[in-house]
Amino acid sequence: MPTDCISYQNSGYFSPLMNDYLNQKEPTQLFYNRFPNLENFEEQIKEKKENFDCNSINNFNTKRSVLVTVLKNQYSKIPTSDLTKQNIEALASADTFTITTGHQLNLFSGPLYFLYKIISTINLTKELKTKYPSQNFVPIYWMATEDHDFEEINYFSFKGKKFNWNRESKGPVGRLSTEGLAEFLEIYALEIGSSTNANTIKKLFKDSYIKHDNLADATRFLANALFGASGLVILDADDQNLKRNFIPYIKEELLQQTSFKTVTETIEKLNDYFVQVNPREINLFFIEDDLRERIILENGIYKVNHTKIEFTETEILALLESNPEKFSPNVIMRPLYQEVILPNLCYIGGGGEIAYWLELKSFFASAKVTFPILLLRNSVLLATEKQNKKVDKLNLSWADLFTKQATLVNRITQKLSDFPIDFTEQKKALKKQFEMLLELANHTDKSFLGAVKAQETKQIKGLETLEKRLLIAQKRKYHDELKRIIDLQNELFPNQSLQERQANFSEFYLENGERLIPQIVSQLKPLEQNFNTIVLD
Repeated sequence: MPTDCISYQNSGYFSPLMNDYLNQKEPTQLFYNRFPNLENFEEQIKEKKENFDCNSINNFNTKRSVLVTVLKNQYSKIPTSDLTKQNIEALASADTFTITTGHQLNLFSGPLYFLYKIISTINLTKELKTKYPSQNFVPIYWMATEDHDFEEINYFSFKGKKFNWNRESKGPVGRLSTEGLAEFLEIYALEIGSSTNANTIKKLFKDSYIKHDNLADATRFLANALFGASGLVILDADDQNLKRNFIPYIKEELLQQTSFKTVTETIEKLNDYFVQVNPREINLFFIEDDLRERIILENGIYKVNHTKIEFTETEILALLESNPEKFSPNVIMRPLYQEVILPNLCYIGGGGEIAYWLELKSFFASAKVTFPILLLRNSVLLATEKQNKKVDKLNLSWADLFTKQATLVNRITQKLSDFPIDFTEQKKALKKQFEMLLELANHTDKSFLGAVKAQETKQIKGLETLEKRLLIAQKRKYHDELKRIIDLQNELFPNQSLQERQANFSEFYLENGERLIPQIVSQLKPLEQNFNTIVLD
């Protein structure tokens, strides 16, 4: 079992903004409410309770009862664990709060970090219940059913091979028909074989996608099959009744464009960092089954981009009151929608997600909605026992394997070499000799001074060239050892990227079966800032 840890900050895979946030550096403290540690949840609970249940635009009974009713309806057609049922019922109580993660409807869950997001969310609710036993904490998976970027979700990778679902999609992906996935399954089934675990995977895919009519229902079934026993509650917010609770904020956006003003001001303060998203003047889409297009205000007329649909102010406000489900928040407004309809304490996401949440605190303040605690999800590197033994045999640390490949190869070559492949001392000695010559040159003709400087540059460059050639020669000498290290790193970091962003869970389920998820659950601690390496039994 790995004993060395690597922090997110030292892994090399997180942005300067995320590193500064994790280190709680002063420039980032303006952009979040409370930092994620157990003690800070006490004040977050008090603030959210006051904001959600006492001073909300809708009274607390209506708000919570709508949420419970919607969830019961969405779960009416799938097997539901007792714990999930209890969690849904508990949401009616003012002492119940949610911990939420969100994810796109990636085909068959997409990359591995889908699992890690949800497991981080489930495990945090357990820690909070231990710390604050008088409250209840419900893990929520917010399905991004209103997204329309189908090309981002219509595939997954299995053992380096990409499986694509080829079809057209223009509207919100949650409403997309699953027609055609039976043929997709036939191709995928040939790849994974016919072992017991392979048959389980095929059945899970079939039950999720072939037996459900749209992508939202299919994804709900899949996530519930994987995590229902842990009490996960899966929410599809593409719902008229939930949107009705969001009407005042949609109206504010249409009339005042507050989000654009406040987020733009925040972005100016984040000028030392890469900006994850930029706001539109109106951060709303108009949606129907086959349409999701931006709402644009031009000369007092609200237009739906790339269509002939348009409204006067009176018409669009009337439509909002009668059909709020036709208004879809974009990446700027969606977080506010989530926090308005959920008694949520904390949002758990990847680095990119947390980066754009950090743009939103002032917008939440203007809307008078509590800003959640922001927690970077757990990141994981899965390894087999065989790979773990290779690490030991090659005298590597797990931290070594996170190093960029070219740097790692150079470092190991220097370590293996019988003599130093570093001409630093020789360069220092050479420069000292030329210091004497330059001193001499200062007392004679300027042309001689130029010749000395040119000769110094030439000889330093010569030493650097020899240093590089010596490194190349040593790499050839230790080719076999280096190849074993490169092969191992390529196994663990496919395409020299994080495994969790590349591989699908089915690749590991094939070998580990139903033990896979419990092993991961048992080792992830969401409030720790370490990249987890898990050696699978």
